[in-house]
Parts: sequence; structure tokens; C-alpha cells
Amino acid sequence: MTASKNPTTPRPAGLLWGALGVLAFSFTVPFTRVAVESFSPLFIGSGRAVVAALLATLALALTRQRFPRRRQWARLAVVAGGIVAGFPLLTSYALTTAPASHGAVVIAVLPAATAVVAVVRGRERPSTMFWAMALLGAVVAVGFAAVEGGGITGVTLSDGLLFAAVVAAAFGYAEGGLLSRELGAWQTISWALVLAAPVMIVLTLVSIAEQPPQGSPIHWAAFGYLAVISMFLGFFAWYRGLAIGPMAQVSQVQLIQPVLSLLWAALLLGEGLTWATVLGGVAVVLCAGVAVRTRLKPQLNAASG
Repeated sequence: MTASKNPTTPRPAGLLWGALGVLAFSFTVPFTRVAVESFSPLFIGSGRAVVAALLATLALALTRQRFPRRRQWARLAVVAGGIVAGFPLLTSYALTTAPASHGAVVIAVLPAATAVVAVVRGRERPSTMFWAMALLGAVVAVGFAAVEGGGITGVTLSDGLLFAAVVAAAFGYAEGGLLSRELGAWQTISWALVLAAPVMIVLTLVSIAEQPPQGSPIHWAAFGYLAVISMFLGFFAWYRGLAIGPMAQVSQVQLIQPVLSLLWAALLLGEGLTWATVLGGVAVVLCAGVAVRTRLKPQLNAASG
């Protein structure tokens, strides 16, 4: 049997889809930072989910998707709580005071957090080498992002919100990756959006009543990207990659996200791009490359000798 058919070997298709999702998500922090200049964080976090839910409802209706089973609804609630409500709302509030580069510092630990949840929830057993490279990649990502972002000099409210966002997203990513194997990649995020829609609509109406959204075309374009790409289409690719798996390894592709986020922050927000950023980015990508190529431990049959 060839290595490509080994279920513990990283599949090129899974890595490719995962990388495409990461590329889409890498604009999320910079565009959120742009959007919060004019819109309230509550409107950004909830309104983007409402727009995405409308698209999801249309897609599900046109393709006549079958409703999830009862137990799957409970798992979809985890996805909805993690990446439809938790991550967008928490990061929107955090980025009202924290710059985009500082957001990348904390969010850089998301791949390691996702891997931990994936191992527990998905019964995957990464090798010691995998954990070593995953940890090293997270340390390098946080270290170089901290240098570029001015460093973390103390735990602030924004830091707490960002760490909470990481935890929420890790559970949403892991559970969504597992559900994607049963419901399909785009169907999973679509049903999660539909499930969360009633709450997000109420929150959006509250935000509009408190602070009517007014912004320039640039601010509305940033909000549009967050709603259509970050909240909807990006998950088509991301969950597809996690579904192909192995999940714990594909999730490490996200180590390159802080590199891309700082690059977009430099280009879009005028933050400086130095040689330290370039060298740090190369180090992160190398760690991610080794991690995703590391084989998982084979599942041992207790009955075997």
C-alpha cells in the first residue's frame, strides 16, 4: 500500500484546501481593524453572521440539503458558538483597542489550541515529533509577531478577549472538521449559521438601535469581506481541508496565518514590514511544513499482539 493511501499521512488535497481557507482568514484581523473604525463591534460581530446566514439559507434551499439529525444539531451548536458568535464578537471588541499586529500575536496560538481539541475530540494521536514542531511553531509565531507588534507588556482586557476567541475558535474548528465528514464542508458552516441566526439577528438590531452603522465605502467593503469570505466562503475551504485530514496536521497550516495577517496589515494599514518579519515568517512556515509532514501514530488494536 502506498503512503498516499495511509490514513495517517497528510493528504495533499487536505493541505491545499486548508491553505486556501487560511489565506481567506488571514485578512480577517486587518479588515476587522478597519471596520471597527466606523462600526460598533457588536454590529460587526453579529451583522456579518446575519449576512452570511442569508447566503447559507439560500445555498441550502437551492441545493435542497437534508436537515441534520438531532445529535448533529447539538454539535452544530458548538460550531455556532465557537466560530459564528464567539470568535467574531470577541475579536471585534478586542480590536477596538488592540492593533491588528497585536491581534496576530495572540491568535497565533490558535493552531496549537485546535490541535489539542482535535486530539481529544477526534481521537487522533499525534507523535512526539508532531507536538514538538507544533509547539515550536506556535512559539516562533507568537515570538516574531510580538516583536513586530511591539510585544505583550502585560495582560489587558483585549488580550483576555483574544485568548477567549482562540478557545472558542479551536472548539468550533475541531467540531466543524468532524461534522464536515458527515454533513459536508459548506453544509456544516451553513447549518451553523442558520442555527445561530435568530440570536445574531437580535444582536444586530440592538447594535443598530444603539449606534446606526455609518461608514465610508472602504469600511463597508471591509465589513462585506468579513461577512461573505471570513464568515462563509472561507469555511468552505477550511472545513473541507479538516474533513480530508488528518485534522491535527491540517490545522497546523494555520501557523502561517499570523505571517499573512502582518503582511496585509503592512500593506493595508501602513504597518512596517522589516527583515525580522520576513525571517520570522520563514521560520514559521518551516515549522508548519515539518509539522504537517509528521506522521500520526498508528492506532493500535488492543487485541493485537
